Amino acid sequence: MGAHLHNISGSLGRPRGALLAVCFISLATIWACRLPKLCLYSDLTAHSSSGLPTRQAIDLSRADSPFITWPLERVCKESTTWSPGIVFVCDNNSGGIGNIRNYILTCLRYAIEAGATGLVLPQIRTRSEKDLSNIMLEYRGFDYFFDEGHFRQNLRVSCPQISIYNSTDDIPHAPKPFKAEKITPHDLGRRGGCDRRELNKHTDRFGEQFWAHTEKIAEEYKLPPPSLEHPRMIAFNWGVQWDWPVFRDGPEFVATYGGLLRFRRDIMDLGYRATAYMRQFAAREASSPLYVGMHLRTESDALSRWPKFDEQSGAYLEKAASMKYKAAYLATGNQTEARKLATAALERYGMAVVTKHQLLEAHPKDLAALKALTWDQQALVDFIVLLESDYFLGVSPSSFSMNIALKRHLKGEGLYTRPWKIGGDGDGRSWLVGKYEHYWEDWLFMFDSLWP
Repeated sequence: MGAHLHNISGSLGRPRGALLAVCFISLATIWACRLPKLCLYSDLTAHSSSGLPTRQAIDLSRADSPFITWPLERVCKESTTWSPGIVFVCDNNSGGIGNIRNYILTCLRYAIEAGATGLVLPQIRTRSEKDLSNIMLEYRGFDYFFDEGHFRQNLRVSCPQISIYNSTDDIPHAPKPFKAEKITPHDLGRRGGCDRRELNKHTDRFGEQFWAHTEKIAEEYKLPPPSLEHPRMIAFNWGVQWDWPVFRDGPEFVATYGGLLRFRRDIMDLGYRATAYMRQFAAREASSPLYVGMHLRTESDALSRWPKFDEQSGAYLEKAASMKYKAAYLATGNQTEARKLATAALERYGMAVVTKHQLLEAHPKDLAALKALTWDQQALVDFIVLLESDYFLGVSPSSFSMNIALKRHLKGEGLYTRPWKIGGDGDGRSWLVGKYEHYWEDWLFMFDSLWP
């Protein structure tokens, strides 16, 4: 009997061992697929029995979050009018990072809808640091703000139909001297609405309208049909950055599309080091690493009807104090009013406020790297530190503040993110001071046309 039992156990030993091995491998595989970088293109949330998202695997609110390609790939596959010879030029941008970023994304979205098979790598128009309202100075390269390799790689994967040209000189058979045909989407088709700022309610028909326009111009000027041998270069007139109703393409597209324009690596790294220093500052000054981020928009180019210093600073400090914050990071280009706000914060609420330059004083190499950047490039460091704050206070209608608030909004629901509720703290992560009475005059249309 003993021998018999021994034989039975021996005969079961190998299968049981194999079964255990299979179980361990399965568990390891399941666990690995919970890691963001290994399941990059899968559904990014777990689901409860009700079908609602319960867990966010990738934090899309971060400036360095991975780019999820499939929403853009899906949009590109839906276009059936790809035409060799149609090349879009998206250089007619200007302003700060919020305006320039949204202009490029809007221009590219129209290019996809038109079936363009060429895109000239966008250039960035700079501004005067002596006169911030002068936003029409010389151009700098795409990498003035953004990571060129990241953009090229992910657009190639998502929309292989589109070729990226380094410059207009690289467009095959382009006429010399180069001259793009300028259009305004507003002018194509009957849009309706009573305001020139009306969003394009007929984006689904833009491709059809664009081709009708192209054929009309070709007939009028006796031009051959667009082709690689006879390219048609298209550029937009200034001011289309707030034109496309972003949720028309679905929440997944809204949540991911802006990730094409990732900040360049050295600025990204500097921003995250500044964030780490801010955590240390908060822990030292307030006995907690938590901090509130503030964007004070009172520089010389601020529009006259925007909230003034007293309204912004008073609301920021009152809100931060009510939430028990004792440390704040302040982003502003107005150093005089930065000192005023910091003094008021300390005297009224015992709150320690610091700017990026003050924060980096103890880190000479990083401070030197910051000073080597232009005014608008330095704003990218602010952008990152504010994104990482535990609560954000900004101002509407600053596109910079709006962009940060909407990007932070992605933290909760990720690909399932619904529009941010304006006029309050929306999602419990951000609050923008401003007027919310009139859709046009208070620039609320920007919330509907901004890709986070």
